Order: sequence, then structure tokens, then C-alpha cells
Amino acid sequence: MKRIYKPVAVLMLGLSLFSCEKIVDDMNIDPNNPTDAPGDLTLTGTQLANVVVQEGIASLLVSIWSGYATGHDRQWRDYYNYNITSGNFDSEWNNVFRGTVNNAQITIEKAMELNNRKMAGIAKIVMANSLATATELWGDIPFEQAGKIEEFPNPMFESQADVYAKLLILLDDAIADLESGVGTVGDEDIHFGGDATKWIQAAYTLKARLLTDTEQYEAAYTAAENGISTYENSLYAPHGEIASVNQNQFYAFLTQSRPGDISAANAYNVNLLDPKSTTYRGNAKTDESARFLFYYRPDGVNTSGVTEPNTSSSATARGFFAMNASFPLVTYQENILTLAETALRSGMGVDQALEYLNSYRSFLSSGGYIDPTYESTATLKYEPYVAADFAAGGIENEDGISQEDALLREIMQERYVTFYGTHLGWNDERRTRGEVFGVNLAPNTGTELPWRFIYPQNELNSNLNAPSVVPGIFSKLPIYE
Repeated sequence: MKRIYKPVAVLMLGLSLFSCEKIVDDMNIDPNNPTDAPGDLTLTGTQLANVVVQEGIASLLVSIWSGYATGHDRQWRDYYNYNITSGNFDSEWNNVFRGTVNNAQITIEKAMELNNRKMAGIAKIVMANSLATATELWGDIPFEQAGKIEEFPNPMFESQADVYAKLLILLDDAIADLESGVGTVGDEDIHFGGDATKWIQAAYTLKARLLTDTEQYEAAYTAAENGISTYENSLYAPHGEIASVNQNQFYAFLTQSRPGDISAANAYNVNLLDPKSTTYRGNAKTDESARFLFYYRPDGVNTSGVTEPNTSSSATARGFFAMNASFPLVTYQENILTLAETALRSGMGVDQALEYLNSYRSFLSSGGYIDPTYESTATLKYEPYVAADFAAGGIENEDGISQEDALLREIMQERYVTFYGTHLGWNDERRTRGEVFGVNLAPNTGTELPWRFIYPQNELNSNLNAPSVVPGIFSKLPIYE
């Protein structure tokens, strides 16, 4: 079934289940639910559906499993303690396959009918972003047969390794489309207004993400060299101030839908950033006061005085999850920190990796992605490191590990702190779990950390080709085995 998502309505679906109504063949009996639309509208709908994938309930769940926040009340306290079932993932699965993938395929088909390769390339990148997130969270997923409901009512699941390989090919195809210069895209592209250069850079950063996931560090470095080169070229989800339409989804959930369900009480990331914490990551060259206040409200509002994610939306205080705050999808921050990590892991040496890290610290020192309303209330201090800081006994190596490991530990911790609110920190935590320079989270309860999402109950019930043995959240994903 070709399902068209109206652009204005898509964000409203992020915190609720997608519905699927029966449509009579060759008839549109409901003008509010069209069975067809021009490519410019389906492109916008595809992009908005992907925003739901990247920013919706999946990111909220990952946040409480990866130390960014805490399940505080009702079912979110159960989720925090890993009490979750396959039915809890129905909506998020649909967001990927019914939302982004199906609409992206329609957009690509319509674009190619008009030889609009630019539109097709953009749609391929958005689809790759959504499918990449799906395989990062679930593992094996449908790919070749995904979204083609009429042709493949029971799509085959493909191995995670094959999905990663095909995503890289899809991104290469998208880059070729955009480099062709054929076709036009304008305001229907809600992210870049059709700017091909920015989309090409985003595609390369996505490639670097996938290659880093699979520990192909030299190839990841090469991709990141062509990735997002400035903060202004970052791919963000734009937001506004209209309730149930275009507000930041974290803001809507934390302040309107379920206030008090999620806090940040004693979250791992809070303790890294809070200058009062015994595990504060600051030092003589680093002051995290501004970033801490940008991310969190120590006084709490929705959770009765408990530290919570910052949803402040006033003219003098705009938190990371402000009402109209843009949400990071693929960013300069990710790209330059990928260059830092992969340079070191590829044997390019401490000096090369440190150059990238210091470039990022310079960016933070000038304000970076921290809202300007917090620059006046706390110090922004990220002085450049020198190699000696990571030698045994240096300010970043008091426990005397190797210089390379000490620098890698700092880079990984910086990545973790920077990826707040997204699933990227969980990608890194799982990839480096058990390494001396990993994030080293403690389980919220019990002795095990989760590795994955559970396949949704609707898919298990309706797809004859769904896995017969369903892995639980403590089963490793194939790429981590």
C-alpha cells in the first residue's frame, strides 16, 4: 500500500501509533488521506517521518538506557529497569518502514520519472538515515523488500552485515545523483532547501558513522574527510511553537504528554558534567558549567525538584530541548569527533588525533552548539590540550594508562557527552563496551546492559518471514559479536 504522509501531520505521529486504514482501490474516499501526491510533498513527508524516527520514542528510550536520563515514573520506570515487551516497539518500527522508507521510495520513483536526480538523491540519504538507525537498534531488518507492501507483504529480513554494505551503496548512489547537478529542489526540502553540497557532506558523515559502527576505521576516516565541514552545514530537524504540530518532540513529551515520567536523577551524563559531582570531567583546561546547564535543569520543574532534561524555552534560557529547539540528526560535531577517533585508531598518531580534538574544543570555546543564553551564566572554557596532558601523570591520565588510550578515552567521552539526546552515544557505548577507554556504564538494574531493541509484536504476528527465535534486549547485535 502506498501511504502518503501529509507534511503538517507527520510530527503529530511521533508520540503515538501509526494507523493503517483500508483504502478502496482506485478511489480516494477521504480527501484528508490522499492515495497519491506530487514528489515535492512526498519528499517533505519523508523528511518529517525521518525526524520522528530519529527524535521520537526510540531516542527517549535510548536516553534512559545509555545514561543520559532516568526513567522516573509509571511505565518509564519499568523501561528504565529493562522491563519491556515486543509490543512497545510497534510504533517505532512503523515510523521507519511505513513512515520514512515507503514515502522515500515513492519520492524516488516520482523524482526519476521527471529525471530529478537531486530530489532522488536527497530521498535516498533520508531513507538511509532511517534504515541505518533501524539496523543499529534492531540488527537484521528487511532492506531490499522493505516498504514494498503490495509486492512483498512478508518482506525478508537480511543480515545486519548485508544491510550495512547496502546502506553504503545507497549513500554512494545518492552522492552520485547529487553530483550530477540534474534536477531542482527548493523549499520542499525542510533541511537545506535543496543545497546539494550540504546533502553530499551529510551523506559522507553518514557513511563514516556506518563504517565506524563496524570498526572499519580507515575507511571511516576517509569518508569523514569529505563529511560535514562546518556547524552551519549540519543536518538538524527544525521545530516551531505550535503544540502537536511542530514542537521539539522531547519538549512535548517531557512537558505535555508525560511530565514527570523521565528525569535525569543521578544519570551518568549528569555526573560527568555537573561541577559538583565527584566524577566531573572538567579540569584546569575544561569548564563544563555552561554545557551542564544547557542540557539539564538541576532544580527540576516536571519532576518536583529532581534534576531533569532542560526544556526551558524563555528568551533568557533555551535548553537543549526547548520548545522550538532544532534536533541534531547528522552534524559537524559528529564528523570532527569521528575524524579524531578514527585518526587515532588508524595509527595516524597522537598529534593528528589531538589536532582534530582541539579544533572541536575551539568550536566549543566559541559557543559551539550551546545556546547563547547560557554563555552569560557560566564559563565556556575548552583550552587546547597538549600531548603531555595524556602522558602518564598528565591531567587526562592520572591512572597511568598508555598515552594513546588516555587520548582515546577523552575522545570517546567527548563523543558520548556531545551525542546527548540521540542514539549515537549508545552506538559508541555498545561498540566499546569492556574497553578501558569505553564509556563504562553500570546497569540500571541487575548485572547486564541491554544490547538491542526487541522486534515489534505486530511484525512478528503479521510477517511470515520474521525471525522465529526472537532475540531479547540482552542478546548482542551481530556487529558486536
